[in-house]
Amino acid sequence: TDENYPRSVDGPEITEAEHEVVLHDEVPVVQKTVEPVERVRLGTETVTEQETVTEQVRSEQIDVDGDINRTS
Repeated sequence: TDENYPRSVDGPEITEAEHEVVLHDEVPVVQKTVEPVERVRLGTETVTEQETVTEQVRSEQIDVDGDINRTS
């Protein structure tokens, strides 16, 4: 603007010398924190049951070829 023009051109003259300018950038920073929100109690309960089961048990038979000593 006309108001800040004199300040914008004020300073040393531009020369052939090398000048260094540091540029800055705004970077958003996002963080996540863990906050306790509620407390839960857990417990265990032992349950014992006894039940009678009557059913035929599966059995296996083995067929063998050749001589076998049966000692029983």
